[in-house]
Amino acid sequence: MSNSINPVQDQAREQSLAQVTMLENLIPQTVSYNTAGHLLIVGPEDLIRLAAAELASMASRTLVATEAVTSQDEAHLEKVMAAAEATESLPAYFSRSVSVKGFLGQFQAFIKDDGAQRELAPAAVRRPHYDLVLDMGQQPLLNLELLPPGYFHVGDDADKLAAALAQLPELIGQFDKPRYVKVNYDICAHHSSGIDGCTRCMNVCPADALESIDNRITVDPHLCHGAGSCTAACPTGALSYDQPTPTVLRDYLKRLLGRYLELSDQRPAVLLHDASAGEAALSALRQLPGQVLPVALEEVAVAGLDSWLATLAWGARQVIVLTTAETPETLLTLVRSEHQLATTLLDAVGERAERITLLDAAELDRLDALLADSATFAELPVAAFGKDLSKRDTLFNALDHINGAAAGRIEVLELPRVPYGAVTVDADKCTLCMSCAALCPTRALMDGGDSPALKFTEQPCVQCGLCEQACPEKAITLTARIQLDREARQAEQVLKEEEPFECITCGKPFATKAVVEKMTTALAGHSAFAGDALNRLKMCEDCRVKDLFTDILNDPEKQLRV
Repeated sequence: MSNSINPVQDQAREQSLAQVTMLENLIPQTVSYNTAGHLLIVGPEDLIRLAAAELASMASRTLVATEAVTSQDEAHLEKVMAAAEATESLPAYFSRSVSVKGFLGQFQAFIKDDGAQRELAPAAVRRPHYDLVLDMGQQPLLNLELLPPGYFHVGDDADKLAAALAQLPELIGQFDKPRYVKVNYDICAHHSSGIDGCTRCMNVCPADALESIDNRITVDPHLCHGAGSCTAACPTGALSYDQPTPTVLRDYLKRLLGRYLELSDQRPAVLLHDASAGEAALSALRQLPGQVLPVALEEVAVAGLDSWLATLAWGARQVIVLTTAETPETLLTLVRSEHQLATTLLDAVGERAERITLLDAAELDRLDALLADSATFAELPVAAFGKDLSKRDTLFNALDHINGAAAGRIEVLELPRVPYGAVTVDADKCTLCMSCAALCPTRALMDGGDSPALKFTEQPCVQCGLCEQACPEKAITLTARIQLDREARQAEQVLKEEEPFECITCGKPFATKAVVEKMTTALAGHSAFAGDALNRLKMCEDCRVKDLFTDILNDPEKQLRV
């Protein structure tokens, strides 16, 4: 990495970062772990004995051997024998089938005993759970990219074992961490009225912290590591990061760019990185070029496609997303997918795809070349839209701004599986029952108010499929796409409309002709609608009740006859 050679840009960067701060919640929501130091150690007989002897300060130690000794070396066996003597009073079990679930302070462990599954903590230490788990097996008991706090898988790695032996005695007491993610069920497209919809968030959590409980997306705050992948994948913004909130992050990016542009006549590149491995990688550089504004996040996925495009619209010449060897593979896959969509959109509107770039920390020596290339990009006008828009409106405002400054394209991009697109309706099948509009979480589908009609606006549609599955006539088709024409995308379309059916008694419009015809045809042979009673289906709700009571008054015994 070359030294910075532009003092003006260096000074602009340093002053911008010093003068603009992210406005965080001073009393963030947190979750607590409470531990007393009850430890479960699982693995080969010799290794767990040696580890247990090193952890005599723990409140309790339970040993589960999953296999025999790993080495017959005489010196090793002597150490094992000494450790066995020191730990002979500890509860010890042998089982090749061990399972664990939970988190710091609340781990449940199960073993197979004579073919039956047995919960270990109540039997071994007379407690409902363990506080900590030391896993010394070759294959981890928990196969997750981000492991729950309090679980240490060390295998036969001496360095990991030494680190675990040092940390375990310190994990006694109460520990707090942020509740990283919150859910707005009002706009969640996961489930409604017995119909399953969107599951995008559940497919991308590297910590397995999300599940559907009673048909509601639930985030387990004890398992959540704050990776941000769920919030990036959520098409409606129902799942959002809490520290910082989307509005706070966008506000910071907008103000940071605004201040830099006041101090420099050059456009900056914004480099998004995580606050741990990414921060360490940048710190190892001799000097970060002054044209780069680094923004530290809990994880890089906290800022998604909407933030990337908004950052360009607010004055950045380039957005660089820094990943590292520690970025979970699930999160990395999501970021790559978002990046592919970003480059597709930029190319479609006539802009350089390199305006948004993924960069691995191992390739930081490419940074100078990337900056040299982006320095030649034409400057985009700075957008005026604010920070308080929804996630989806932020994305489209940014895209429309960039498109308007470039080629002004109005094509429709057919893109499979994206959470954007159109709804089409077979007008011959649709009866305007409004099941679809009633379930639409974003109000992309709406009724016609006083007139029988189904209306659709493309921009809010997240392609969740609730409308398609709810339609009793199977008249709805979804098409995943991105409409570049802003007017067309925001226009209210009438997908189906009909003349209203007027009550045959009072003349009040109360349904559509298609619905009334369908009901009268379907119920014509039903005993409850024999004779003149069938006409009640052609009456509004008030006249229907009046007619029914009039009929009963005229013939009180009629309702008793079968």
